[in-house]
Amino acid sequence: MPDGEKVDFDDIHKKRQNKDLYELQSLIDAHFECRKKEEEELIALKDRIEKRRAERAEQKRVRDEKDKERQARREAERQKREDADAHRKAEDEAKKKIALSNMGSGYSSHLQKIDQKRGKKQTEREKKKKIMAERCKPLKVDDFSEDKLREKAKELWEWLHNLEAIKYDHCESLKRQRYEVISLRNRIDELQKHSKKGAASRRRK
Repeated sequence: MPDGEKVDFDDIHKKRQNKDLYELQSLIDAHFECRKKEEEELIALKDRIEKRRAERAEQKRVRDEKDKERQARREAERQKREDADAHRKAEDEAKKKIALSNMGSGYSSHLQKIDQKRGKKQTEREKKKKIMAERCKPLKVDDFSEDKLREKAKELWEWLHNLEAIKYDHCESLKRQRYEVISLRNRIDELQKHSKKGAASRRRK
């Protein structure tokens, strides 16, 4: 600075204030720009969430409708089978009555025994169906979360493991019973051979 030149401190202070004000305004503009961008991203995220929620609701609605249709179709098929079975049984009963009236009481008793045996078989078949229906229940895992699916898979695995253990025990028991039966038969055969040899030797004497 040349000697004797006057320094204008007011001008320097004003320039510094203008500079600070400009930098502050730049920071404010950047802040609002960033905030505007974040708000736009937030709105877009909310829109995606709402869209995904609507898609899931629609998928669930379609799935529920398909399940209802499937259940209705199964119910109609079951009713149709039951009606056909009832019709067939009615025809069989009518044929039996005609046959009984033509063939007499002797054949009637024979048919009654056959019906009793058939009734026992039907009862056993119904028991088996009932047990299978109780054990093989349909899985409803559409609304399950990942944790619930893992718990359900673990539960099914433990159930299967227990069934395998029960099956193994039954198989081993069946093997032991077969072995015992074979052993008893062999002993009976040996005793019969010895008894025949003894009887033959006594006849020779």
